[in-house]
Amino acid sequence: MADVYLHPGKEKRVWSGHPWVFRSDIQRVDGACEPGEVVRVISSRGRFLAMAYYNPLSQISLRILSTHEEPIDRAFVQQRVKEAVDYRRTFADLRSCRMVFAESDRLPALIVDSFGDTLVLQCLAAGMERLKADVVDALVEELHPQGIWERSDVPVRRLEGLEMKTGLLYGTVPDRVEMVENGVRFLVDVKEGQKTGFFLDQKENRAAIAPFVKGQRVLDCFTHTGSFALHAGHYGAAEVTGVDISDYACAFATENAKLNSLEDRVHFVEANAFDLLSEQSRAGVTYDVVILDPPAFTKTRAAIDSATRGYKEINLRAMKMIRTGGYLVTCSCSQHILPDAFLQIVKDAAQDARVQLRQIEYRTQGRDHPILPASPETQYLKCGIFQVWR
Repeated sequence: MADVYLHPGKEKRVWSGHPWVFRSDIQRVDGACEPGEVVRVISSRGRFLAMAYYNPLSQISLRILSTHEEPIDRAFVQQRVKEAVDYRRTFADLRSCRMVFAESDRLPALIVDSFGDTLVLQCLAAGMERLKADVVDALVEELHPQGIWERSDVPVRRLEGLEMKTGLLYGTVPDRVEMVENGVRFLVDVKEGQKTGFFLDQKENRAAIAPFVKGQRVLDCFTHTGSFALHAGHYGAAEVTGVDISDYACAFATENAKLNSLEDRVHFVEANAFDLLSEQSRAGVTYDVVILDPPAFTKTRAAIDSATRGYKEINLRAMKMIRTGGYLVTCSCSQHILPDAFLQIVKDAAQDARVQLRQIEYRTQGRDHPILPASPETQYLKCGIFQVWR
């Protein structure tokens, strides 16, 4: 096993609990090592710091597995998977949750989502690729799924020297899987849908809208396959319009509405949400509740300014369309837009829209996506519920 020595002072990052060490922090490597192999991480003074995957091809060259000098083997993987599942057993529906959240579950670069009897696995680093077979075995032993499908079709794998891939890892997996979230039934396209097929991180936030949508007229922008819109209908909204630019997403959302017998109150429109908000706000259209759950507007720090403008525009337009006393539910999943920065964007939009906001809740991702205080990157989702007054 190779030893990777850090530059003087860089051990503080490991001691702080951050799970990443960057290539520029590495002083030298003693011993031969293939990309993705496990190494010992050593301070410049020769002190053992951690066990980690090492990949010189990646900017994130070291991903910490343990701060104890221990074997990273099948038994290690089984224990970590068991700990991740046991944590979720304390509060979650195991048929509708994120089962493994990468670094937050001390299994770096591994995502596992659970939809009904199916697990969807995403492997994002060369080190985890080497442990993937053990991960699959541990998941089967712990959860006994009908099938496990891989969705490692993400460009970030190329930064690790890996090819993108999808396919069956275990058992059988249908093209569409049915699951229930907060009492709402959803079909999930685990093989072709976005990311793992469904965005579980908003589960608790979708439940939080219940008191504010009953009997109301609701607009859900960037609806994808209808998750917020169908929750609004399930919680008693009088009328819900879901908007998405994808005809595929709208058709899928309509199927989900029929699955829940909500097609009489929840319908979907294929449109650019920016354009629709602009057109309807100018036309004086109003709603009781507007929900904004867009995709990430930036994946890099370089695009923060343009993302900020995009978030401000949609929030400003939405605020102009909400009746006085109505509610805005606004979200951002852009990791580089920090919680305080997003709140400031919403405040700036309110000032330009000439409305007063009352903050009801300012939320983050669900408990099945736990946050490491030492790693701000693990907290990416913001969800604010505000009342709008004129």
